Amino acid sequence: MFIIELSYTAPLEKINAYLEEHRRFLDHYYEKGQFICSGRKEPRDGGIILGQFSAREEVEAAIQMDPFHREGLATYRIIEFLPTKGLFSSES
Repeated sequence: MFIIELSYTAPLEKINAYLEEHRRFLDHYYEKGQFICSGRKEPRDGGIILGQFSAREEVEAAIQMDPFHREGLATYRIIEFLPTKGLFSSES
């Protein structure tokens, strides 16, 4: 599982101009079952996506499709983790 943290590098006016396209990007990966949840950070300086991918390379490929990445509006931090407790718990 991966946490994708976006940090905006542009003013909110530019972010807002690509927000609908970004939402379509999110919808695509929700439909594929790879994004589990997402939302903006507070204060609104970026966002968080929780994703289910087999490998980091898949996450990096998905990020390439984000209009925020294409337009240079955000930086991305990828954190891989192995969930051991939660509503979807798995034993190791």
